Amino acid sequence: MHIHELSGWPNFAWDAQQLAKPLASVRHRQGRLIGHMEALGFGLRQEAVLQTLTEDVLKSSEIEGEKLDAGQVRSSLARRLGMDIGALKPADRRVEGVVEMMLDATRHYDKPLTVDRLFAWHASLFPMGYSGMTKIRPGVWRDDSTGPMQVVSGPIGKEYVHYEAPKAARVAGEMRAFLEWFEAGPEMDLVLKSAEAHLWFVTIHPFDDGNGRIARAIADMALARSERSPQRFYSMSAQIRQERNDYYDILERTQKGTMDITPWMEWFLGCLGRATDGAQAVLAAILAKARFWDRIKGVPLNERQCLVLNRFLDGFEGKLTNSKYAALAKCSHDTALRDMQQLLERGILVRNAEGGRSTSYSLATERPG
Repeated sequence: MHIHELSGWPNFAWDAQQLAKPLASVRHRQGRLIGHMEALGFGLRQEAVLQTLTEDVLKSSEIEGEKLDAGQVRSSLARRLGMDIGALKPADRRVEGVVEMMLDATRHYDKPLTVDRLFAWHASLFPMGYSGMTKIRPGVWRDDSTGPMQVVSGPIGKEYVHYEAPKAARVAGEMRAFLEWFEAGPEMDLVLKSAEAHLWFVTIHPFDDGNGRIARAIADMALARSERSPQRFYSMSAQIRQERNDYYDILERTQKGTMDITPWMEWFLGCLGRATDGAQAVLAAILAKARFWDRIKGVPLNERQCLVLNRFLDGFEGKLTNSKYAALAKCSHDTALRDMQQLLERGILVRNAEGGRSTSYSLATERPG
């Protein structure tokens, strides 16, 4: 039996005393992180937002097994945020749709969550009307025409059903109750509301696909309301991606449990706390990047060199080599070699110990002479 089949559904309950300490801890960490970010200049704060939202979009899709192009996501976000990050990489409709949904949820957190808004989010996730090779109906509630909505794993013939959602005939009514609670409902801490909203929505599972991503967007919307700010400095989705097995485990146990969802709420608060702690690493990287550009202020650089150095500072995979420089800057190997030689001569790059065909480069740690 699932919780939506219980007589108390959807009157969730939890132990407020048990959650008081982890909630206070999360609230403290939220405030501390926002304070650190507000102390930055506008440009650095925007860079932090861009980096956070890029991770959020990428990791929320990864949780569902979908890998988006990081360059496309970053470019789409930068364009919508009005940021100049150099050459923008064209984004396909799928990336644009995911970005559009995430930004609408967080930048317009104060607007009501409605059926039409959810339908628009769902349609933006599936602009071609397909999820992989499967045709779906975007922007409408599911109808279960192909059978009950189930979360299944395992090979064909040996499937394991982790969860079965309410029948399609119940969805419209269930969603009316959910939206009424989300927008009005009883007074409660908005961080706790974020946790409950995530669970409630994904338990209804109202769409053919995309339910997890939309549940996380709704949770982010409630968190933005809790901070009264559209700027995101931490990514709950990135943290859930790191803890994906635990996430699915606690979700399944809760959906097959009782109306007392204290363990789910406690896990969500812990995950959120770890997400805000992780954002301190983003802050450190952004400050290091700012110090780097301040250190080489006045050194003449061309557009290609600035582009590659920025990508290097953002942390691409592997080492910087001549061929990688040429690929990033979209130039010939001879041009890449000349650019890198200039960076060596100006004390911005240093050659690593290995030579020959394995020659690679790192950023110099000292101020250029």
